[in-house]
Formats: sequence, C-alpha cells, structure tokens
Amino acid sequence: MGLILDSSVLIAAERKRLRFSDFCASLGDEELFITAITASELLHGFERAADPLIRSKRAAFVEALLSRFQVLEFDIDVARHHARIWAVLATGGTLIGPHDLQIAATALRHDFTLATLNRNEFLRVPSLRLAELKDYVITG
Repeated sequence: MGLILDSSVLIAAERKRLRFSDFCASLGDEELFITAITASELLHGFERAADPLIRSKRAAFVEALLSRFQVLEFDIDVARHHARIWAVLATGGTLIGPHDLQIAATALRHDFTLATLNRNEFLRVPSLRLAELKDYVITG
C-alpha cells in the first residue's frame, strides 16, 4: 500500500498548519509518494515568489520533499484512469480541477490512498480512498 500526498497537505505542513510529522508517524511503514503534477505545483510556488528570502525558503522546502518522496509519473496507465474519471465526472456535472483529476487518476492507478485537505473536491471521484487528516490540522 501507499499514500499520495497532495500539495494542500505539503503546503499546510510548510506553513505549520498541519502536524505533518505526527501524521506521517501514524502511518507506520506505509510508503509516501507525490505525483508529478504535485511536484510541478510546488515548484511553481517557489518560481513565483518575488521576495528572495521566501523564494529561497520555498525552494529548500520543495527540494527536500523531492528528495524524500518518490514522484509518480503521469504515464499511459494513469492517462487511462484520468480519461475514465474525467468522462464520469463531466457526464455527472461534477468535474474537479484538471490537476486534481491527474492526482486522483494516479492514486487510482496505483491503488493508493490520497492525503488532501481538499476533501470535498476529491470526494466526487468514485472509488478514491482519502486519508483522514482532521486530527492533524492546526486551527487558529
């Protein structure tokens, strides 16, 4: 089994709005992954930072994540899942964002659970398993 980390989780961890270490510890030996589009979203975050200090901190954070977690590719098998999910959600009038479609397709293709703070969006995807994070979110 494995678990895919969505950018919402990783950004919340960077901003100290999630007890990320506690969440990871609760998973035991479960392997953690990110998707290629999540890597792109994170890289985009530091590329857009105008302040050099923020850019540097974000770059270091992202590079640490990229060295820690395996990045799952968007290959033909993921593309088949993507097309199927896209068709189902479009037909039902419940489409989600294009990046989220790629993340969901990757999770389904690998039969992995997804850790996200955007539950409402991903709950629309049939058969997608979501990790429960509410006990690890820091409010206030």
